[in-house]
Amino acid sequence: MPASTECDSVAGHPRPPRREFKARGSFVIRCEGCNLPALNCLCPYQVKADSHAQVWLLTHPLEHYKPTNTGRLIGDVLAQTQVFTWYRTAPDAQLTELLADPRYVPFVIFPDDQPDYADRVVGMDAVHSAKQASRIPVFIILDGTWRQARRMFRKSAYLDALPVLPLHTERETRYRLRKPASKAHLCTAEVAIELLRQGGDNNAAAVLDDYFDVFNDSYAASRFYKKIAEPTEAMTRLLARKEEFEELEESR
Repeated sequence: MPASTECDSVAGHPRPPRREFKARGSFVIRCEGCNLPALNCLCPYQVKADSHAQVWLLTHPLEHYKPTNTGRLIGDVLAQTQVFTWYRTAPDAQLTELLADPRYVPFVIFPDDQPDYADRVVGMDAVHSAKQASRIPVFIILDGTWRQARRMFRKSAYLDALPVLPLHTERETRYRLRKPASKAHLCTAEVAIELLRQGGDNNAAAVLDDYFDVFNDSYAASRFYKKIAEPTEAMTRLLARKEEFEELEESR
């Protein structure tokens, strides 16, 4: 069946073509809510968290097809997360509008390892300054492989005016579903976790970190058709948070 292309009515760009998923695991029965194998569904552990900072994902088209993509975990936890498909020649129309909105202070998350954009590099103090000015810091994360992210950064002229915020952290990746080139190479969700933590949104960072661990464990177990029998520590914490939230809602 040939791929079909649809037009995104908001952005005016063609959406990534819908194609049949034929990768490894394509015949696994998946939950319609979380897209994980139903054997270890993630839905019972979804807990929302508030944060002052927001995350906007600029996602490479190919990432939309990968069940192992962790960018979607951010949106499961942070309700104000925005997801935009990357286009080289022009940005999504909604992204353009948001970048011009004075309520937000957007930062492109990228390493400070090249001299040609050194004048744009800022530190986490710029995030705290935005908060003190009653504005909303935004972490724009380039969601793709490292090679894709570098191309997205270099080929997106509409990002050239934005400050660049490198993530400096001692964290080593715990992501087990794809093999990184280095333990220092964090997946998308881990980058968001560390940015939130360093920016002062500690509760949101903790919830997302637990949710990421549950995703990581659940997906890894499902690859071997293994059901997780006893809740992990991260699962237990999320279930407790969810119960606390539901009790609070009932008391209102």
